[in-house]
Amino acid sequence: MTSTESSRIVITGVGLTAPNGNTLAEFRENLLQGVARISNIEMRYMGQVHAGVCDFDAKKYQARRELRNSTRAGSIAIFCSREAVADSGVEWESVDTSRVGVYIGTTEHGNVETENEIYNISQYDYDVRFWSHHHNPRTVANNPAGEVTLNLGITGPHYTIGAACAAGNAGIIQACQMLRLGEVDFALAGGVSESIRTFGIFAGFKSQGALAVHEDPNKASRPFDRARNGIVVSEGGAIYTLERLEDAQKRGARIYGEIVGYKINSDATDAVLPNSERQKECIEAALAKAGMKPADIHIVNTHATSTPQGDAQECKAIREVFPAETCPETRVNNTKSFIGHAMGAAGALELAGNLPSFEDGMVHPTINVDDLDPECALPNLVKNTPEKRPEITTILNNSFGMLGINSCLIVKKFAE
Repeated sequence: MTSTESSRIVITGVGLTAPNGNTLAEFRENLLQGVARISNIEMRYMGQVHAGVCDFDAKKYQARRELRNSTRAGSIAIFCSREAVADSGVEWESVDTSRVGVYIGTTEHGNVETENEIYNISQYDYDVRFWSHHHNPRTVANNPAGEVTLNLGITGPHYTIGAACAAGNAGIIQACQMLRLGEVDFALAGGVSESIRTFGIFAGFKSQGALAVHEDPNKASRPFDRARNGIVVSEGGAIYTLERLEDAQKRGARIYGEIVGYKINSDATDAVLPNSERQKECIEAALAKAGMKPADIHIVNTHATSTPQGDAQECKAIREVFPAETCPETRVNNTKSFIGHAMGAAGALELAGNLPSFEDGMVHPTINVDDLDPECALPNLVKNTPEKRPEITTILNNSFGMLGINSCLIVKKFAE
């Protein structure tokens, strides 16, 4: 099937697992009800740390033998992909799987398995006979996407997109581009994270002074609050089925929304500290691609991770693009306050948390904002309780990552 760059790309299915929900309906209900689910887990060499842990049924789509050979990221990707395909209503048996593409963003894949294998052989005097012979396929960068193709019998292209914490958005953007190029007719796209399975992530953030600590784990992730002190590391995933509009309409698919704008750029200034000017440019370029003005956006979902400098920098960019005087209908929220930072899955999960706004007209809040930091004062920030709006037709989703990668995705309520 041929296509053009002007093809409209729509979302027709959603599959996810988050610390506070394994379906879109459950996830959304908990966001509206203010339900966070952050746990304390035991981490080797570190003791107890806060973490967002998912509780999904991996055996629903994988046999026991598959699970022995699989990675956690792969299992999350398979679960979410299968759920998305089921949700899309597509007759999978009649799909030409050579025309299906799998594009999954991830942050840290590979080091998780290596770290765990090294720890395992350390118990046996580092005898490599105890090293898993599944190590290589587990650690290659394309693993999560590749596991999906094996499980679903997909023979089209697959790869993971390493884009730090902008990876979830990047996976969706890549799928849009491949659909518009006519390389595929159906795409599975989004992001996954297995970050809580490695002490290195936690130790790295702790050494930077960026690991959240709070007596109540459910209050540890507190973007914009004056007392915020770092990131809550989480696992999870969100995968979408994406199609060209004409293909979705031909089969009578339900349409969650249309992807109308996106942009990825780079700070080129620091490996860790964000650059608000580049973030602003990323947002503005996504708006330009969508043919929209800032005032056209109804929800801005922030990336804010609960670090002092990171949150303040993003807030500066948002204030400059969306001033209250000219954007009175724009509302701002944050999803990490509920689930922590799901790294490569963050952008994809956060988009999912807001998608139902097109139908219910609600903006889910940012929770744990007890004492708003003046540096994070934003026009129309929705704090602690949801807000009902007369109309919600546009969502702008920010995701930024280390080494200065920025991504912005705009989704619009579908209209003919």
